[in-house]
Amino acid sequence: MALPANFLDELRARLPIATVIGKSVKLSRSGRERKGCCPFHGEKTPSFYVYDDHFHCFGCGEHGDVISFVMKSSGASFMEAVEDLAGQAGLEVPKQSPQAAQAEARRSSLSEVLEAACKEYQLWLWGQEGRAALAYLRGRGLSDDTIRRFQLGFSGEGRGQLATALRGQNIKPDQLIEAGLMKQGERGPTDMYFGRVMFPIRDRRGALISFGGRIMGDGQPKYVNGPETALFSKRRSLYGLNLAREAVRKGAVLIVVEGYMDVIALAQAGFGGAVAPLGTALTEEHLEEIWRLSPAPVLCFDGDAAGQRAALKTAELALTQLTPDKTLKLLRLPAKDDPDSLIKRAGRAGFEAELGKAQPLSAVLFDMLKAGQDLATPEGRTRFRQRLLGAANTIPDKFLAEEYRNALKEAFFAATRRAPAPRFQPGGFGKGGRFAPPPPPVKIPPRSAPDAEAANARRARLMLAILLAHPALLPEFEEPFSNIALPAEDEPFREALHAYVLSGKTLDTESLLTHLRKLGLAARAAELAALAKTELSLIKGASPAEAGRSWWSLYELMDFSIDSLRRQRDEAQAFWLAHPEDQSASDRFIRYVQLLDRARTGAAGVEEI
Repeated sequence: MALPANFLDELRARLPIATVIGKSVKLSRSGRERKGCCPFHGEKTPSFYVYDDHFHCFGCGEHGDVISFVMKSSGASFMEAVEDLAGQAGLEVPKQSPQAAQAEARRSSLSEVLEAACKEYQLWLWGQEGRAALAYLRGRGLSDDTIRRFQLGFSGEGRGQLATALRGQNIKPDQLIEAGLMKQGERGPTDMYFGRVMFPIRDRRGALISFGGRIMGDGQPKYVNGPETALFSKRRSLYGLNLAREAVRKGAVLIVVEGYMDVIALAQAGFGGAVAPLGTALTEEHLEEIWRLSPAPVLCFDGDAAGQRAALKTAELALTQLTPDKTLKLLRLPAKDDPDSLIKRAGRAGFEAELGKAQPLSAVLFDMLKAGQDLATPEGRTRFRQRLLGAANTIPDKFLAEEYRNALKEAFFAATRRAPAPRFQPGGFGKGGRFAPPPPPVKIPPRSAPDAEAANARRARLMLAILLAHPALLPEFEEPFSNIALPAEDEPFREALHAYVLSGKTLDTESLLTHLRKLGLAARAAELAALAKTELSLIKGASPAEAGRSWWSLYELMDFSIDSLRRQRDEAQAFWLAHPEDQSASDRFIRYVQLLDRARTGAAGVEEI
């Protein structure tokens, strides 16, 4: 039976082909692909390659997608293979009802209608009525080969022209309405596009799903995209995706731009891996589709303010889906430039030079978030720091989120660091301007060795007290706090604070005390608060920044912290050496070198906030 195309797409998306094949074939990395010995013929040298959505053996010629692999390797029928894979993916195979069969037939019919319209639009473009449209495209710098490759066309002047042209193919106006080519007007069906250059929109497999039309003058709207249909969803579709897939597979960089002409101009200049959203901001579905093609696509937005706002919005959305294997690079074009205008002005070499400046998201996120922030006041700096930590906390992977928190905090310290106040220096100038030597050093009598265990216990209590007094610090400090060995009587606080952070409540003193009161820990919490007030001079109303500085000062003096900081320094150095272009990686390594040096010498100072 025929299955809905969207179900099969979902099945393939949920089960990466390399994962399925890897269960029976030993695969190893070969560039962006994986390779292994072909399971369909005996070989000792691997010639069986697995790509993002298909496999191919260069030895025996076997080729197909994940469904055909299961069929060929197990002898299963199509439906048996689909049912097997659906079970692995947690999907239910749709039952073929009369309504489902009718819907699938309607989608197939819509595809045929769109293809017929596409041919008609192309005929008009190259005919007498399309002379102005063809001149417009050539005037935009497109070659005839590029115009034909992207199957660009001309809509004609409307007024039922498309319906008349397709009538001989038994295509009716109601089908054109359903395909998004006409709309129902007050006086009957009317054309969706009038006097526009037409851009066919295809899905990842190359099936035609809609059109976009651009006016040739300066009128509005400049672009008209097809409406939502049974085939077309703006939040899932990307212009140029089918051509970009092939280019990326051959080694091209996947570049996400803003519009049709950017995609086409880049492709003509030799950058075939370009795609663009269709009249909407990038969505989660777009990012998933993009990451299926490349683990590190480049987002290239226009250099104007609107382009930078779009870049920030996309970056914040991407954070919620980042993993160690999925990231982004961002390319900031010169002001007033877009890819199309930049190529016209500077050619392929000019855009290639700009593309080389694309930076990892981790390196540019701080500056993107800082735009428009007030760093001149304590309140403004606090709001900005909360924004930075909030952005990092949206990353689902715990360890990756911690890396971003560290990078953003280090950038924050560097951006807001105050110049140190001048210190008194012994000596100086004496009477008459003559230089006076410094006084002789004062001998300090030797002290007995401190009790390290007791000192550690005291520091642990103070660190716990700081977190109890400033619960807003908990998300930032919870992970390093897990390294602290609390005295036995205070150990219940660790689980209590962890549960409090996970509760989703507003992190304030009142709600924390309510939480601790329910657990019978309120009295001990009051004792710890008094201890902190006495020993740390943390008066009521001390800022979170002051409390945080005190917390890190104590952390750096813990016995374990030398080994911990040394390990973190070595990890930071290894990451920096592997990513020498990442400035945040270099800054993070330097930061740990400084922390380790301070911890070794017993210094307790922390960065200004």
